Amino acid sequence: MELVFSDSARKELAELQQDMKPLFRMHLEKMLSRPPRKHMKHGIPCHVENVTMQARIIYEIHEDRMYILHCFTSHKEYEHWYSSYK
Repeated sequence: MELVFSDSARKELAELQQDMKPLFRMHLEKMLSRPPRKHMKHGIPCHVENVTMQARIIYEIHEDRMYILHCFTSHKEYEHWYSSYK
């Protein structure tokens, strides 16, 4: 499987604090080896990976590619994005 990062995900990853980078990297590697299939609710066409209690990776899977859309470090950022779909 191939990882493809959106522009916003690249920016969010670049702005991560140094202590968060290894956690996100570890979860991205895990997702490549065995992609989780936790679908989001309310008809949102994405999947979510919980990195910590508050940090999330939002992605889509199409054939043999995993598109990383967002990398949120706080629950507040995630909720703001999530509520835009409701």
